[in-house]
Amino acid sequence: MQQKVEETKARLDHMLIDETSSNEKIHLTITANRELKAIRIDDSLLNDAEELEGYLIVTLNNAIKKASEINEQELANAAKSGMPTIPGMDLFKQLLCTYKQKITYCPV
Repeated sequence: MQQKVEETKARLDHMLIDETSSNEKIHLTITANRELKAIRIDDSLLNDAEELEGYLIVTLNNAIKKASEINEQELANAAKSGMPTIPGMDLFKQLLCTYKQKITYCPV
């Protein structure tokens, strides 16, 4: 199972997520392991630091959120593939998630 997780982590380094700001003046590329690979900023934003910072923060946060969701799902799938199948476990997981969703996010 550990080997499968390590292979998945390596694969996530090559999964690229592109994110664009709402005004389409900032373009980011980030890996599913949340490593920033590229950033392109329109020259028109360079004159207004406050506007640039605002769009950059929102765009980066959106990219990181998408990367995190992909990362968590892929690693969960890798870990799950190495687990033995126990009768009734899926029902237990669903019930547990139903309970957890009232409190927090449950990726199962």
